[in-house]
Amino acid sequence: MHLLRRNRILRTSAAIRSLVAETIITPSDFIVPLFIIEGADVKEEIPSMPGYYRMSLDLTINEVKELWQMGLKSVLLFIKCKDELKDNKGTEALNPNGLMQRSIKAIKDACPDMLVMTDVALDPFSSYGHDGIVENNTIVNDATVEVLAAMSVSHAQAGADFVAPSDMMDGRILAIRDALEQSGYTHTGIMSYSAKYASCFYGPFRDALDSAPGFGDKKTYQMDFANRTEAVKEVLMDVEEGADIVMVKPAMAYLDIIREVKNAVDIPVSAYHVSGEYAMIKAAAANGWLNEELAIVESLTAIKRAGADIIATYYAREAVRLIS
Repeated sequence: MHLLRRNRILRTSAAIRSLVAETIITPSDFIVPLFIIEGADVKEEIPSMPGYYRMSLDLTINEVKELWQMGLKSVLLFIKCKDELKDNKGTEALNPNGLMQRSIKAIKDACPDMLVMTDVALDPFSSYGHDGIVENNTIVNDATVEVLAAMSVSHAQAGADFVAPSDMMDGRILAIRDALEQSGYTHTGIMSYSAKYASCFYGPFRDALDSAPGFGDKKTYQMDFANRTEAVKEVLMDVEEGADIVMVKPAMAYLDIIREVKNAVDIPVSAYHVSGEYAMIKAAAANGWLNEELAIVESLTAIKRAGADIIATYYAREAVRLIS
């Protein structure tokens, strides 16, 4: 058989496959989510996320230093609020001496160059476990946005480089941008969870922070997973309102959305490789059904190939080890 083109030539060896690879993942691609709890010398494995931990601030600081040495340059902070501090107003979220604010300061003091991003949403602080203020079993939008804007300023005051609103309330990006500008935090960025879907893949995360909704679900503010064009609309509105980075969440089941968003905007696109996606790989690997290391690299490469410039993932540490 005489062929003018043999495509397999470019697959002949590992060397040529590496040379012509279209998508390369590097440590600079990743954001590392961190779960912080009160106390000292506390490290608790999350049952539904084997190998991932809630840690007290002292251990978290050590973790951040190690991450930096590995080449990981960005962390995303989540805190586990004590039940007695939760209410329906987000009071603790605005506490200048709260766990989040103390964590930001301590991490920036210990590792000044680490890019610190912070979760902005009320569910960790809510007695109802919802991302907003509840009135008559309804999550109210505008009153919630006011708290989110104040929360963002509080994080900026503590030293956050980026705030990351994950609530999906309408108009919160513009309100946060205005609040930051008016307060003089003109260099604080916003990474908006612009296309956050009402997904079943968040279960282990809610286990990690004890933030599951106390009633109903989050479908009145998070997106319907049946919709694609709505995601582009949400993203474009956030860009117009001042978002510096937009996010699609989850990632693995939403690769088409990542690509749609990447094609629609000219700012960085992030994707969140969420807890349920992590847990599925862990469970399958524990049962011997797949090779965990190969699954990590393939999954993260697929997310970047789809168009993500940045990937928040619980597998960041392992990924750096594997690609080194």
